[in-house]
Amino acid sequence: MLYLIGLGLADETDVTIKGLELIKKAERVYLEAYTSILLVDTEKLEAYYGRPIIIADREMVESSSDEILAGANTFDIAFLVVGDPFGATTHTDLVLRARELNIPVQSVHNASIMSAIGATGLQLYNFGQTVSMVYFTETWKPASFYDRLKENHQIGLHTLVLLDIKVKEQSLANLARGRKIYESPRFMTVAQCASQMMEIEAEKGEGICGPKTLAIGVARIGARDQKMVAGTLDQLSEADLGAPLHSLVLLGRRTHYLERDFVRAYAVDMAIFDAVWGDFYEGEKGRR
Repeated sequence: MLYLIGLGLADETDVTIKGLELIKKAERVYLEAYTSILLVDTEKLEAYYGRPIIIADREMVESSSDEILAGANTFDIAFLVVGDPFGATTHTDLVLRARELNIPVQSVHNASIMSAIGATGLQLYNFGQTVSMVYFTETWKPASFYDRLKENHQIGLHTLVLLDIKVKEQSLANLARGRKIYESPRFMTVAQCASQMMEIEAEKGEGICGPKTLAIGVARIGARDQKMVAGTLDQLSEADLGAPLHSLVLLGRRTHYLERDFVRAYAVDMAIFDAVWGDFYEGEKGRR
């Protein structure tokens, strides 16, 4: 059997009892380590699980799936995923490959950012499409996310924005020369995401993610030291939420007053939050 086991969001203790029992009996244990990260070192996981862990980077998962699946038709293989097993399409690809090889697959689900974002006080059924924000470069500033934001904006829904992480990435120069030299890990911050969004808004000019758009920045969601900050994108572009991982939510204009009251407690400046709410969001209250 191939087991896809969700680890939750924060540390080694977030694994479910079912997941832990399966890990302890598996022949091999892989940890997918590029779509997201846990907030603890692999050594802590190994000590808690009582098993050695093989780190599965992007190259292994996408190009060497046969190595992961080898023997899974005769003994158990555990593939560990931060959050929930199906939070990334890569894991769907792994399941399809296992099916081709007639390998049974079972999933053990866990909390993911898609559900834990409810800790902000925003109602999950008021979210639209989730989008990703990648690091801009001097020559590459993809704006495809803007169209998804616009679609959510038009029907008044919140948007969860997942921020880029760079783990075991090669520079363009090293990639071109085939050198296995990797850059230091990088994790996008709420401040950087807010700045990039406003940069694209300045080009598009459709009022989707401008300086006065209300948003919530979250960091280390699910951990004991999780942090949330609410305010305009202009304010969040200067916010320091500390260590990774960060995410951002744009408030939809159909935000319920109970959601507003919950979020308001995290405001950088309540007076500014209330003023922007009154100018751009209050008019929607009567239409809910």
